[in-house]
Amino acid sequence: MNLIQSFSVDHTAIVPGIFVSREDKLGNSAVTTYDIRLKRPNKEPVIDVAAMHSLEHIIATTLRNDPVWKDEIIYWGPMGCLTGFYLILKNNRSPEEIYELVLNAFKSVNDAKEVPGATPVNCGNYLMHNLEMAKFYAAEFAGYLETNAKNPEIFNYPKSNRLALDDKTLFYDS
Repeated sequence: MNLIQSFSVDHTAIVPGIFVSREDKLGNSAVTTYDIRLKRPNKEPVIDVAAMHSLEHIIATTLRNDPVWKDEIIYWGPMGCLTGFYLILKNNRSPEEIYELVLNAFKSVNDAKEVPGATPVNCGNYLMHNLEMAKFYAAEFAGYLETNAKNPEIFNYPKSNRLALDDKTLFYDS
């Protein structure tokens, strides 16, 4: 079984940032998946689950209501490892081109008075939200993005180098 693309990233070298995870062609259209990484994997504590859930609701709502981008938003959701989110957009753009979109989405969390859709009718786990912690993580990441806007490291995915065996099979464990 082939290892999926997101597992070929060197998680020991990745820093918080905005990265192209994969680009796909769907017929005549292009779709890009972005890795929006808030925490250093295996080095920093992960994002609190309830805060992650609140960030998902608030930012998904913000993105899907953005007057410029709403028609290009396909998906916004958390990574299973709780270190970031995936954003899927129509078309292919560089991380630098979506920097303002991502920055503004995280800044918008500070203005939230409540978590949109946090009701039993709209959410599968409506009691698992933490708006104040979501605001904390959003402000932390927005500040980081602003401080590092000119740092190319926050836009370039560190790919892992894998040993290839004689039969061209890639070696993934040591």
